[in-house]
Amino acid sequence: MSASSSTRLLKLALPLVQTHGFTREALARSVLSLPPSEAHSEPLSDTAVSALFGHGDAARRTLIDAWLKDGRSPTLREVLRARLEYNEPVVSLLPEAFALLVTPSSGIHLLDPLPAFKHAATIADEACLELTAFQLEWYARRASLAVVYAAAELHQLTSPTTAYSFLDSLLETSSNLKSSLNEVELYSSYVFKSWRGIIKSSGIFS
Repeated sequence: MSASSSTRLLKLALPLVQTHGFTREALARSVLSLPPSEAHSEPLSDTAVSALFGHGDAARRTLIDAWLKDGRSPTLREVLRARLEYNEPVVSLLPEAFALLVTPSSGIHLLDPLPAFKHAATIADEACLELTAFQLEWYARRASLAVVYAAAELHQLTSPTTAYSFLDSLLETSSNLKSSLNEVELYSSYVFKSWRGIIKSSGIFS
């Protein structure tokens, strides 16, 4: 079998850890979980397990490493992209929703970005879970990610198909502390202007 096949079987072996432990047997029985058209009638031979995953306890270590990696939190990029994906089914409804979000309920025609920034900050908090939380860098990175995400989300409203590449480009340029603080101001300006445009086009004040 190819390396891609062993990777596939390794993934299929992960649920079997619950019943068979971190064993070579769990790896051997992975082929029984393949789709019906590919499934084996018998577990892999010990020779096949060694060829695919390593001899002796090396195979068990391969399984343990895979299990540990599978349980890790997603990267910050994955967290932000997942949130954009969550928006997709209702993206056409979001302009009006965001316009209401940043419009004060008092009726005064002023822009109140605090609720929308709280939304973006909450997502940034989730993305920053694995970063050290007591360093200046963490706070700068969190602020930068919040406005980066807000900018990407607003971009999604007008260009859903390019939202992910836009997010990636922003993340690439905000990858270090030196630029992060400057970008907070830059992206915040973009976000603020975008929200103003959304409110104006929504007709809420008409």
